[in-house]
Amino acid sequence: MYIKRSANIKYRIIYLLLAFITMLLGLASRVSFITLPEFLNTYAGDTLWALMVFWLFRTLQPSASLLQSFILAICFSFSIELSQFYHAPWIDNIRSTQLGGLVLGFGFKLSDLLCYSIGIGVGYILNKGMFNCCLSNTHNESNKFDC
Repeated sequence: MYIKRSANIKYRIIYLLLAFITMLLGLASRVSFITLPEFLNTYAGDTLWALMVFWLFRTLQPSASLLQSFILAICFSFSIELSQFYHAPWIDNIRSTQLGGLVLGFGFKLSDLLCYSIGIGVGYILNKGMFNCCLSNTHNESNKFDC
């Protein structure tokens, strides 16, 4: 029980750091003093936003299956995008703030759904590749590979 709890704390810290790094990259993609190719300038922010959402779901529930985290992150991201069809004064006031605009967006774009799918898919693949060894390591003491 102690090993599982300490492993969860370890993974929560790793996932939180990944979310923070992803957030910084996403914010950097939105600033005007960094020049990115047009394609990246258009799509990187939304893709990284969704990747950050995936890391945050992993932070909240590191023992959940990757598929569960993938589905939750997709549902959350798509819900935020679909909420952009709703325009009441109170939510548009929130969207008009810098933080509200970053979190809630401004208007629905079909391309954002593709960016979200790609970002969350990248998180899924990275998580599967980077952390499978670590997750199996917590259950197998004889494994000498230390992540």
